[in-house]
Amino acid sequence: MSEAPPAPTPVDQLPGFRRRVLLTPVAGMVRSELEDDYHRMVVTIRHDGQMACGVDGAMPRVPWTTCPRAMEQLRRTFEGLPLADFPARASAKRSNCTHLYDLAILGAAHANDAVPLTYDILVSDPVGGWRQAEIRRNGRRLLGWTDEQNVWPGYNRIVDPPGLAGQVLDQLRPWIQSLATDLQEAARLLQWSAIVANGRRLPREQHADASRMGTGRCFSFQDERAGQARRILDIRDFSKNDSQLLARLT
Repeated sequence: MSEAPPAPTPVDQLPGFRRRVLLTPVAGMVRSELEDDYHRMVVTIRHDGQMACGVDGAMPRVPWTTCPRAMEQLRRTFEGLPLADFPARASAKRSNCTHLYDLAILGAAHANDAVPLTYDILVSDPVGGWRQAEIRRNGRRLLGWTDEQNVWPGYNRIVDPPGLAGQVLDQLRPWIQSLATDLQEAARLLQWSAIVANGRRLPREQHADASRMGTGRCFSFQDERAGQARRILDIRDFSKNDSQLLARLT
């Protein structure tokens, strides 16, 4: 797109993708929860302060029938591992459910925190071809950008702020690594969510067939499972009421 994006509308006022991540550490355990349009997942790590003694979880809402089988893969990846070594298992991400994997990494990073931590990610639907994306930690805005609409696989190009203009969503690692340590985690969460948010524009028929989504990218899309995966179309729009994110299950 050649023209400049318009002055942004506050993302709260626009329909779009919402994701909440809640990290709750207590003595000997940390619980990591995620909910968005397509997912509700929980990972619980029991630990002795240094070692993951047990890894468990639940997947109350998933996009594919094969997703729940990923829990056993998560245990094999992390159980018995020092918490500090969780990031070293990056090569195992694609063989896992990527969301469970990310929740385990976050849980290990915050297992010994004194208080809970909440991230809220907001990505607007395109308005005139432009999207607003923002992440907040405990209610305070940390990072955000404007990017331009693109087609799947959805690696949109950022157009604002000037320091990020021209960057593509799947090529942000150098920028993320340049940030202060306390912002790198938030930047990765915003990057992943902005990519997932493009699913709101996919035709329903493309949602329904894992083989059309590209194999190899996560547990359900591995070659041996992609043909078995059937879509669960429990999709919710939390931009109408974000207070329902991670509301207690009944």
